[in-house]
Amino acid sequence: MICVIGDTHGDYGRFSHKKIKALGKGDFLIICGDFGFVWDGSAKERQVLKKIGAKRYTTLFLTGSHDNYELLENYPEEYYLGGKARNICGRLYMLSSGSIFNLDCKSVFVFGGGQAADIDEGFENDRWWEQEVPDESRIDEGKEALQRAQNRVDYICTHEPPASIAEFLQMHGTVSPDSAVVPQNRLNIFFDGLKGEVDFKMWFFGKLHRNKLVPPRYHAVFDEPYIIE
Repeated sequence: MICVIGDTHGDYGRFSHKKIKALGKGDFLIICGDFGFVWDGSAKERQVLKKIGAKRYTTLFLTGSHDNYELLENYPEEYYLGGKARNICGRLYMLSSGSIFNLDCKSVFVFGGGQAADIDEGFENDRWWEQEVPDESRIDEGKEALQRAQNRVDYICTHEPPASIAEFLQMHGTVSPDSAVVPQNRLNIFFDGLKGEVDFKMWFFGKLHRNKLVPPRYHAVFDEPYIIE
């Protein structure tokens, strides 16, 4: 079983949802960006990471627009279930952008990263990392992975939504100022191109802090877990 949620921002209480607590050995929890538990490298933080890595299920997260990329890059990249990942602790992994993973007999293409809406104003004590928006080489790596899979996967998980989906949600008033997106960064545009090129069942994204289906195949996820049986 795969469970998908949105940004956790270092809030351990998010793991107490009954659907997440019901996950067991062999199940996966995917967090679509802004994990937030790798932030300051403190002893307290390491203890929390150890608790997450010791859970019965496996926790997988994508990077977002509020993650400490310098700390995350200290963890070596390795091959994991068909793609590249960084093992943080126990059964806790950061999934590298542009990889396709085989999870519970399902293929999942992941691409993290995203531009912070408040980039010009500063945030989180003005901490910002250039790596938040992946460069063209990482995007090319993602394209190549999809081509090898003949542009066919079961699911796509990203932090940012495709540009057209973000614009649709903004037009219909479902995006609040605190979760506004910049619809024309290179990721949004790249994702918009994938919409017409890749065959997939459902696309999940976390940045908008909303639980909302955009029919027929796009799903903004946040604090209400979506279960893929």
